Amino acid sequence: MIEFLDVTRTYGERVAVARLTLTVQPGELFCFLGPNGAGKTTSIKMLVGLLRPTSGSIRVCGHDLTAQHREAAQSIGYVPDEPYLYEKLTGREFLQFVAGMYGMIKAEERDGIERTIAELDLRDFVDDLTETYSHGMKQRLVFAAALLHKPRVLVIDEPMVGLDPRTARIVKNLIRAQAKAGATVFVSTHSLSMVEEIADRIGILDQGCLRSVGTLAELRSSISGSDSSLESLFLQLTAGPNGNGTTRGHQPEAPARES
Repeated sequence: MIEFLDVTRTYGERVAVARLTLTVQPGELFCFLGPNGAGKTTSIKMLVGLLRPTSGSIRVCGHDLTAQHREAAQSIGYVPDEPYLYEKLTGREFLQFVAGMYGMIKAEERDGIERTIAELDLRDFVDDLTETYSHGMKQRLVFAAALLHKPRVLVIDEPMVGLDPRTARIVKNLIRAQAKAGATVFVSTHSLSMVEEIADRIGILDQGCLRSVGTLAELRSSISGSDSSLESLFLQLTAGPNGNGTTRGHQPEAPARES
């Protein structure tokens, strides 16, 4: 489970995320949408422990990310928007390195590497140096690394950027499978078509504030009661009648408020 509890993050005078309150349950595939600069990446960096909130708290599987960072981190698998690898390692060596970072014993490491090689279809290139990989191959390896320790929470930032159709299908199937197996899956993306295809619930962030959260049907009902496309709903929720991002949306949880 993921819990943002009245979380604010500031950079000097600028508020990047304003009093974000949100809960994502086990087995839920939650997609986070927002225009550039909305606060999505800041939210994700706080969620995986790379940034600390200015105020409020974040809990992962019951562990406070600040007070119990190690325990929380062990529950998380993280796929960043840019796949950074050690180019002089093979894919297999990189996975062995990551397994060591998680403190996996040899049997767990071996089983985890073989499992993720199969899940991500890495067999044809896993023993090549990663400097020879295409973007899609790198992304698949990073997913494998995130899944090695069977995390209870999977956090993914922009998973579809630069992927060919085959790799995109592998990634979408993998994300669905993780949620179906009971993991909490949190995806930040600009791919509205992917969100329509896979999301259980959707959160729309704009100017650091959570404008609306709910299923696609709930978002449609809150705006117009029609079968509007997600693109149309997104534009309405992030532009508002005066272009200031103040359109009201469905908010079944405590809304984020301006600070």
